[in-house]
Amino acid sequence: MLMNIIQSNLYINSPLEQFEVTSLLSLDAPILGYIGLTLTNLALYSFLIFILIVGLHFMGNNDTKLLPSKWSILLESLFASINSMVREQIGREIYLPFIYSLFFFILIANLLGNIPYSYTITTSVIVSIGLSFTILIGVTILGLSIHKIHFFSFFIPSGTPLALVPLLVLIELISYLARAFSLGIRLFANVVAGHTLLKILSTFLYQMFSGGLIIFIVTLVPFALFLAITGLELAVSFIQAYVFVLLVCSYIKDAIELH
Repeated sequence: MLMNIIQSNLYINSPLEQFEVTSLLSLDAPILGYIGLTLTNLALYSFLIFILIVGLHFMGNNDTKLLPSKWSILLESLFASINSMVREQIGREIYLPFIYSLFFFILIANLLGNIPYSYTITTSVIVSIGLSFTILIGVTILGLSIHKIHFFSFFIPSGTPLALVPLLVLIELISYLARAFSLGIRLFANVVAGHTLLKILSTFLYQMFSGGLIIFIVTLVPFALFLAITGLELAVSFIQAYVFVLLVCSYIKDAIELH
């Protein structure tokens, strides 16, 4: 009996396998010496996200129609929400295209990952941390271009005694760099935790459904819980995208106003 349980567990995929970056297509081309071209699931889904974003906005464009479509109303509502957030947080709409594009990129990536057997690119540390570090570098360059050398006063709180300046500069610098880690890890950890839980529950339900009528009836309660968690994951997809761009707006505001 114990051996049967062990053998059955060997055929259950690990819930973490869904986050692996795998090669889908490999091509060795003798161009400029020897270059290997590889198409991974990360690259494929990044391209699909781009196609979906462009396609959704193309569907929402109803210049030739008198009444707006449902997609157009949805896009206008999202645009109005992001526009309001940018005006309240930053006060300059010049950053609206970047914030709006970033929001839609993360939102579509999270929603696309909720489809069974798909891949969520925001569960990749390279994407999440790389995106947050790129934003931090851009924000730093923005602050330097606006304030020049005065930008470094951001790391020295006003009224700091001269003897405490080295210590406080070190603390503020670590806090400033930690923004990149916290911004990316927050997105990565929330999405990974939700998808891992769904994978474990779906595997459990699949085994229970194949166990007979009585077990099937008993499994209806966990199945209802599974549906509730799935709905929660859809909500988390929106929330994480909104929180990410909200924090980016606050970082841009700090770089502009040195707060």
